[in-house]
Amino acid sequence: MTKMEKLQLTRRSVVQGAGLFVFSIGVPVGLDTMLNIQSAMAQGGKPALVPTELDSYLAINADGSVNVYFGKIDGGQGTDVAVGQMVAEELDVPMKSVKVIMGDSTLTLNQGGASGSNGVQLGGMQMRRVAAEARQVLVNAAAQKLNVPAEKLVVNDGIVSVSDNPAQKVSYADLIGGRFFNVKLEWNGKIGNELATTGTAKLKSPDQYKIVGKSIPRSDIADKLYGTYDYVTDIKLPGMVHGRMIRPPVAGAVPEKIDESSIKEFPGARVVQINGFLGVIADKEWDAVKAAQKLKVQWSDAKPALPEQAALYDTIRKATPRKSEVPTNKGNVEEAFKTAAKIVEAEYEWPYQSHASMGPACAVVSFKDGAAEVWTGSQKPHYVGDGVAAILDIPVEKVHTIWAMGPGSYGRNEAGDAAMDAAVLSKAVGKPVRVQWMRNEGHGWDPKAPASIHKVRAALDADGKVIAYDYYSKGYSRVDVNSNESKPRDTLAGHLMGVELKSGDNFGVPGENYTFENKRVAWDTIAPPLERASPLRTSHMRDPVGPQIHFASESFIDELAVATNSDPIAFRLKYLTNERDIAVIKGAAERAKWEPRVSPRKEQSGDKLLGRGFAYATRGGTRVAIIADVEVDRKTGKVWGRKYTVAHDCGQIINPDTLKRVIEGNIVQSTSRALWEEVKFDPKSVTSIDWLTYPILDMTEAPETVDIVLINRPTVNPSGAGEGATRPTAAALANAIFDATGVRIRRAPLTPERVKASLA
Repeated sequence: MTKMEKLQLTRRSVVQGAGLFVFSIGVPVGLDTMLNIQSAMAQGGKPALVPTELDSYLAINADGSVNVYFGKIDGGQGTDVAVGQMVAEELDVPMKSVKVIMGDSTLTLNQGGASGSNGVQLGGMQMRRVAAEARQVLVNAAAQKLNVPAEKLVVNDGIVSVSDNPAQKVSYADLIGGRFFNVKLEWNGKIGNELATTGTAKLKSPDQYKIVGKSIPRSDIADKLYGTYDYVTDIKLPGMVHGRMIRPPVAGAVPEKIDESSIKEFPGARVVQINGFLGVIADKEWDAVKAAQKLKVQWSDAKPALPEQAALYDTIRKATPRKSEVPTNKGNVEEAFKTAAKIVEAEYEWPYQSHASMGPACAVVSFKDGAAEVWTGSQKPHYVGDGVAAILDIPVEKVHTIWAMGPGSYGRNEAGDAAMDAAVLSKAVGKPVRVQWMRNEGHGWDPKAPASIHKVRAALDADGKVIAYDYYSKGYSRVDVNSNESKPRDTLAGHLMGVELKSGDNFGVPGENYTFENKRVAWDTIAPPLERASPLRTSHMRDPVGPQIHFASESFIDELAVATNSDPIAFRLKYLTNERDIAVIKGAAERAKWEPRVSPRKEQSGDKLLGRGFAYATRGGTRVAIIADVEVDRKTGKVWGRKYTVAHDCGQIINPDTLKRVIEGNIVQSTSRALWEEVKFDPKSVTSIDWLTYPILDMTEAPETVDIVLINRPTVNPSGAGEGATRPTAAALANAIFDATGVRIRRAPLTPERVKASLA
């Protein structure tokens, strides 16, 4: 049996057992009832998969092992290990006995999927509370069975024993193994990231931890290393056929005439068209690829709708705002500027960026008898199921969504779009359909991170003190299409089929705690260049709009330090009062042996210029400070982020080693985005459709060292680590380039051509 087949076990089979275990919170029923199979069976079967049932989250199997039903997924960062640790800790069971089951809609509730670095922060805390509740229920049951007060019992490795008589004991397996808790929880009424329940149990205090805080290794590495791991691309169903989508040469064009005879040579080849939705299926995958290439299509004469690449930022500047917000407006900024002895201002630009997942999206959907089975690599499988139900016009209860690892996404890539494509094709042909997007689709048609401009100005008094700070972003919305894929209007298939659209409007603000007495932070969003089925539709990418916002805000703070003849770190500390912010900044400075001085450094000889830059940011309670040591090649303009020193505070640390790897991944990916990544396009469509036209950081350009300072705060609930270190990287690099060269670059990415031109 493969791992994929094992994942299809039903909820009853994974917690199979003869009897049922029935409790009300804190009030255990009689022992006879618990152990008498007939009596227990009479009280009901498997509880419904609803947020108010403890059984929806956790099961003790007949052998005493623990199944954790986690309604999020792990995209390769070890979230499942951390959640397993939190559950094992509260339950007092060995970590090796815990299995975390993720992202199956018949086994898990919708806890939001992977989203906003909330895996541990929200999802993990929910599972921690459930585990504590389960432990309390089991200890109460043991107290009744052993006829001793619950306060005299201790638990070790799933064995409940009397503290002064260890021989008097009972195991979790004996108490409930293979049966159901039937315990009710209080629920906050929310689904997704914010789903939370409460009971009566108290959580452990940090001084009681045995498992949380340990570097327990991940279990998926060996299979991935040796190529035996099952990905979504490995899914095969009986009778499955293969699908490929056909995209227009000009964005916005729709098929007007199709010659189906042009693909008759391919076995099982068939065309599926619904308005602008156009795909082919064939019995074999290579035949589907060739059929998609060979199909003769006459497209409508669509007017090219995208802006010229060179005019992108002017287009943004001139566009009429569609939505405006001023999240921060402290003091009187305009009056303060009138009294300024000096005004410093700058503007920064950030391009569209693609997820450019290492493999294009894949999905398998089987639609039969009014029900659908969906295999997806999306970060949010429950929401994908909602979207499939809507596009097929069937009840959500008729969709079974199963998550399988995809190629990595870190935001809303095209995974959910592929699932919707497969669903439409499967309904049309009456067979299971596997849709594999092609590389040019993955780069060209995935939802993009939005392009934007950022204007910042500050007023200084005669002593160089900042008396006013004014920050403004303007760009395309980060939710032109929603990030959760639950509605056809937010997917390419829905757009092409002609569903009614409803674009979202949101941007963001800098995450920092600078205490400027007069401070305004504002943003505008503008309409997309093409409303329907655009290759430049925008949505969430890792740390949505965080890199571009902080490229501007932290570069500008550095410019203020220069304008006031200040050391960059000393300048920041002057305007910070939050103890955690100060600690993380000082932590990075001390580890990197920062030498206070004014940037840039003195003119250097030779072709290799060395620079050191600093940036800091907050994200959802997490604080990160980065010092980047760079090498700039004067002749080629190439920048090497040679060393990073990263101080990181995300509250309580669950797994130190996994956290370090997550931070390293943040640094490598955000370095790639800062130095290389930029979507290229012309008025017809996206032109950066492969690794040559959309280069990313390669192995030779990876950092030599990422030195990490972890600041652990055991009494502070954990906050997210999946994105925090992403946001300050670009600014740290830009500030380091300025330190090395004396040249300030305000447009990303910081490519060799751009750096060389700036030096000239």
